[in-house]
Amino acid sequence: MTRFLRALFLFAGLALSLPGVAQESAFETGLGRLAQDSFSETISAISEIATSGAPNAALVIEALADGRLFFTPEKQVLVKDAAGKLIDARTSAALAAAPVSLSPVRLNNRVRNVIQGALGNLGILSPDAVKRKESALAVLRSKDISALPTLEAAIGREKDRAILKIMETARAAILVTKADASEKDRLLGIALLQEVGTQEALATLRSLPAEVPASVKEAARVAAKTIEDKLALWEIAQTAWYGLSLGSVLLLAAIGLAITFGVMGVINMAHGEMVMIGAYTTFVVQEVIRAHFPGLFDYSLVFALPLAFLVAGLVGLVIERSVIRFLYGRPLETLLATWGISLILQQAVRTYFGPTNQAVGAPAFMSGLIEIGGLSITLGRLWIVVFSILAFLALLGALRYTSFGLQIRAVTQNRRMAAAMGIRTNYIDALTFALGSGIAGVAGVALSQIDNVSPNLGQSYIIDSFMVVVFGGVGNLWGTLVSALSLGIANKILEPFAGAVLGKILILVGLILFVQKKPRGLFPQKGRGVEA
Repeated sequence: MTRFLRALFLFAGLALSLPGVAQESAFETGLGRLAQDSFSETISAISEIATSGAPNAALVIEALADGRLFFTPEKQVLVKDAAGKLIDARTSAALAAAPVSLSPVRLNNRVRNVIQGALGNLGILSPDAVKRKESALAVLRSKDISALPTLEAAIGREKDRAILKIMETARAAILVTKADASEKDRLLGIALLQEVGTQEALATLRSLPAEVPASVKEAARVAAKTIEDKLALWEIAQTAWYGLSLGSVLLLAAIGLAITFGVMGVINMAHGEMVMIGAYTTFVVQEVIRAHFPGLFDYSLVFALPLAFLVAGLVGLVIERSVIRFLYGRPLETLLATWGISLILQQAVRTYFGPTNQAVGAPAFMSGLIEIGGLSITLGRLWIVVFSILAFLALLGALRYTSFGLQIRAVTQNRRMAAAMGIRTNYIDALTFALGSGIAGVAGVALSQIDNVSPNLGQSYIIDSFMVVVFGGVGNLWGTLVSALSLGIANKILEPFAGAVLGKILILVGLILFVQKKPRGLFPQKGRGVEA
């Protein structure tokens, strides 16, 4: 008897020293259950396979989720890969010939929910961040209790803050909603959900079981109210960011118009087409880089910016010298002429590049997302805000500290006196129009990253640009800045309540009423010529 017990203990020790044996046993047991064609057996099989640690566990669960798992009359479980080949689920060996009879492992909603939790359990420790995030979300949706130990281990090693927040929310949701949770565990889970403070946490607090104790219900109510208040504050911050982002776009589109309109009094309806030309210049630059210098794609905007400025500025100079200089002092004729020019430019671009949208890519440094609490900031929009401020400061410095800028300001304030002092006002008009057009072209480079590059691109911004210039004060750059940001934020505040179209109409009506009281805008130009 003693020898028999020693042999038994020796055999058990050998079995425990070989974890692969235990893994294989649980995995094969699970495969056997899958071949029983029973939903309850399939659910048990998923749990056994997911926790077995076998190399093929993820392969089998993923195939089951996609409807690619089959079994033969001999209870052999097979996986169909992407190419349609059949693979033995246990050995990963490809079958030379397909079996005569195959039956799919059937699914229902309950099985699908269990699969979600199992996939989360399998992928939550993956080295791939995308897979870890997807797995954590799957656990959060399924609230699978069996995933809790793995989840605890993953939380201890997770470095990505966004993924860590999802994992913590999933852990708290499991603690709060599991059927046999103690009051202490539920209160701990509620505290964790309140600390996380996401929409998912709020949804979990609102879906507690009806039979929970009164203290738990009260704690959940207080936590939900705290999260709601926090999310409301973050929503205000998000709206302000969206408004700032839109305002920076309006500033870029309008800043060139503010100069030309202020200096020459020209109502340039072709200003939007200068923006369009800048966007198409970016497209051409990227196409050349893709074809000949693909390694320089991330620097494409660096090459596009000066080229867009030069191309749009040259087109503006040609328009001023060939058409507009004959129409000074005749605003209606100028409006009609520039509107005709805008139609010509649109049709020229449509004829050469086609009427469809053109693909303009984003460099690597403009791709991605920054999350600060409940605030989401896309890097593309952030760079456009930064670029708008830099462009504004550069133009402000050029007008203030250069001889050309001094002459522009002199012509703006008193054209006759500037001419009497020897300033060639016609020369200044031409260069100012070219400068305004070039800045519009630079705006087109930025807008190509957030909008469709098409022949109608400029038409989306021309009305808003005039609104910004009129509201801020014609020819005043600081007024243009304040006006652009104010209208951008006002747009985003009104959109949730009135919709995008009605919101813009309300802003237009408000602007009309404002202009009745202050015809020269927020910051009117000073000078005897202007006052007269």
